[in-house]
Amino acid sequence: MSSYVQESFAGIRVIKSYGREEQIRAGFAKESEGYKSESLSLVKVQALFYPFMLLMIGLSTIITVYMGGIEVMEGKITAGNIAEFIIYVNQLTFPVMSLGWVTSLIQRAAASQKRINNFLSIKPDIYSESQAIIKNISGDISFKNVSFTYPDTGIQAIKNISFELKAGEVLAIIGKTGSGKSTLANLLLRMYDIDKGEILIDGTPIHQLNLENYRSQIGFVPQEVFLFSDTIARNIAFSLDEMDMPKVEQAAKDAAVYHNIMEFDQQFETFIGERGITLSGGQKQRVSIARAIINSPQILIFDDSLSAVDTKTEETILNNLGKIMRHKTSVIIAHRVSTIKNADKIIVLDDGEIAEIGNHEHLLTKKGLYFDLYEKQLLEEEQIS
Repeated sequence: MSSYVQESFAGIRVIKSYGREEQIRAGFAKESEGYKSESLSLVKVQALFYPFMLLMIGLSTIITVYMGGIEVMEGKITAGNIAEFIIYVNQLTFPVMSLGWVTSLIQRAAASQKRINNFLSIKPDIYSESQAIIKNISGDISFKNVSFTYPDTGIQAIKNISFELKAGEVLAIIGKTGSGKSTLANLLLRMYDIDKGEILIDGTPIHQLNLENYRSQIGFVPQEVFLFSDTIARNIAFSLDEMDMPKVEQAAKDAAVYHNIMEFDQQFETFIGERGITLSGGQKQRVSIARAIINSPQILIFDDSLSAVDTKTEETILNNLGKIMRHKTSVIIAHRVSTIKNADKIIVLDDGEIAEIGNHEHLLTKKGLYFDLYEKQLLEEEQIS
């Protein structure tokens, strides 16, 4: 029932948008009825158990007095022996009743513990090897005939991908929805292990690197922005061991969100609510960008994270990043050609494969998929203007 309520509150906007309040209420009523029936079963057992215990205690006292009285009349025991025995019985009453109460608590705890044990028994698929390498990376990235199929769905997302990226270069990845762009980012973060091929970071296979050390040197801005229910400052400083306000403010300026933050009453101490609900889509993206760049990572990955900002703000952010990421590696995944046209290398993905690779000018001269995307988006921008 708690899980049902949590999910409903998390998706309250979707529920209201589709007018499904009555359906959710009906579902909650069903869950509540189930909980009520289980609770009533427990109450019925307890309603029988406690009176039965008291009845047995009372009967034991009556039997003791009756049988003891006969023994006293026959001179076999004294009246003091009867009183002593009754006191002992009364002293045992509470422990025996407590035993029943504790038993019911154990049964309740067992149900919860079963769920916890199921969770704790799951072993991670991705882990660092015992002899994993810890080192400072420079940012050289190499994909060699990499293929990957999602284990849950069986969908092959990446097919025979090969490219090289030197430290300090900017790689842009563009393509249609479902072409494998986000999968490349996940493989680069080693969220999954590849099926075939090899991914090298500074010449070292990615699976030989210590995960915590490697990921600490990467700044990642996901496609679906997640912000914690905390202040803006703490969200931006998430990767820092200690709060450093000058760093936080500079990161906010570089992400072009500083002026928006200063307009709030509490500024950087503004509490943004669950998943950053009080911020707009563009503000959430820019706070997420600030969080990624505050530690000056060696590799910065943008997974379509500029889609909710206007072109002017996008240009400001990219110019700032150009200064921050000098001599460091950037991977930008985007749908808009305007976002990636200045990249050193552009990969055009189509159905999990590299359809074209090169820089902006080179790809335009090929008159292929990239050229078609460019022409289409240029035409759309002209129609809007």
